[in-house]
Amino acid sequence: MTHYLLAGGGTAGHVNPLLALADLIRLEEPDAEIVVLGTREGLEARLVPERGYELVHIERLPFPRRPNLAALRFPARFRRAVAQVRALIRERRIDVVVGFGGYAAAPAYQAAAREGVPSVIHEANAKPGMANRLGARSTPYVGVTFAGTPIAGARVTGMPLRPEIAGLDRAAVRAEARAHFGLDPEKRTLLVTGGSLGARALNRGISGSAREIVDADVQVLHVWGGLTELEDPSVEGYVVIPYCDRMDLAFAACDLAVSRAGSTTVSELAGLGVPAVLVPYAVGNGEQRFNAAGVVEAGGALLVEDVELTPEWVRGELIPLITDDERLAAMADRARRAGMLDGTERLLALVREALGAARS
Repeated sequence: MTHYLLAGGGTAGHVNPLLALADLIRLEEPDAEIVVLGTREGLEARLVPERGYELVHIERLPFPRRPNLAALRFPARFRRAVAQVRALIRERRIDVVVGFGGYAAAPAYQAAAREGVPSVIHEANAKPGMANRLGARSTPYVGVTFAGTPIAGARVTGMPLRPEIAGLDRAAVRAEARAHFGLDPEKRTLLVTGGSLGARALNRGISGSAREIVDADVQVLHVWGGLTELEDPSVEGYVVIPYCDRMDLAFAACDLAVSRAGSTTVSELAGLGVPAVLVPYAVGNGEQRFNAAGVVEAGGALLVEDVELTPEWVRGELIPLITDDERLAAMADRARRAGMLDGTERLLALVREALGAARS
């Protein structure tokens, strides 16, 4: 029986691939023991127990960015966290540590190295985070979602995806998917989503042209998110929902998606062959622009900035695109060739390679 420690969390970009790998391990190795290391503050605190996995909490330890009191306290706090994980590794007889970045990952990588346990790293974004950049110095087993991610020796494994996405036949369930959201089964459909939190510029930039889009014989499924108050333009054929817990059906329902460029979303859209307009988040370290680069260069998606989401852009670019079946078909084919749906299997193969090398 193999004992796995999966470390990471904070955001959906860390938690979802972790859970995808855990689910595949549980499917293929029913007797395996899986322990997840995370914080009390991140999404893992809710999502991991909901999926039926044991979650061990660790203190949330942001890397200090400037010299202050927190920076002075960081080394001692980090040493305590590493000691906690080392004790966990010994107590639970952990065979391999798999990290996905985030606050829990850095101490896990350090603890694994000190305990002589192999570690495997998965980096979701094209611009890697600090925990994974540092952790990659101590292991040759690093998988990345996007080619060109600047981690020496990394292998492209793709993004671990949920089974309902990886196994989705969009054409086969399209009618069911549109019915699920109360959409016309025959009309062209635009999906708009800024992720679980939503995106003000994206929400308002598209919903402000609701009437014009619908008048072009296009229906819209708009996942508003929780960042801003829900604003329904009250136009028939323009369906606004606060959240979507069936993104597989949303992807199946649409002919074109307008979306933020989070690593998971980009991977899902490309792997499924969904033509997309990707609108990178303008704040932060700019990783969403890098996430989008591969599928945009392949011709499977367009890159548009927040400030470009105007009524003129909708009229002159978006509506002509979604009403051009030939262009959408070409984009779908290019997206599919740029993406992959077997990221979970590829990552598990890398984990097993690390385990095999350690046991031999």
